[in-house]
Amino acid sequence: MKRFSIFIISIIIIGLLQITYAQTDELNMELEVSDEEKIILFGSFIIAIIAIVLFLTKDIILRKKTSYDMEDLESKKDRTYEKYHSDWGEEYEEIGNRKNSKESREFRDAANNDELPNYYEALGVPRDATQEEIKKKFRERAKKIHPDKTKGNSEEAMVELNKAYEILSDKERRTDYDKYLKVD
Repeated sequence: MKRFSIFIISIIIIGLLQITYAQTDELNMELEVSDEEKIILFGSFIIAIIAIVLFLTKDIILRKKTSYDMEDLESKKDRTYEKYHSDWGEEYEEIGNRKNSKESREFRDAANNDELPNYYEALGVPRDATQEEIKKKFRERAKKIHPDKTKGNSEEAMVELNKAYEILSDKERRTDYDKYLKVD
């Protein structure tokens, strides 16, 4: 982007220099510009202005909406979030990294370390299960192992079950998960 802006500025300067030298040839000092030259000059200035506006607003245009931006929270009213968080935090998205989400990176790291749990087994559904089947199995299992229903320590099992349902019920997260899941 820096090269592009330098290129545009140099074109403008060269154009201005040519206009200046063209008018020193005659001593009558009248500006003689044909209609074609006016169109070319006007078009180049419009292109330069558009380029400058796009350059200055690129961060606003390309900024990824964070989960905070999408929700209606009380902290937005008094700007508490902005006091303690920067646009350059973990949720800032670089132009070339659009497909790599934080969760995708976690799946990849867990798969590389052979620590990625099989959420299909946790829910007891096949890998090609539909959303309705996943929801039904989740509710059945949640009723059986909920900490309020069982006397044993089933909180960890419930957390794993919730995590499995959370990932498998969302289509995008499920496709990311399926990319890294190794089934024997």
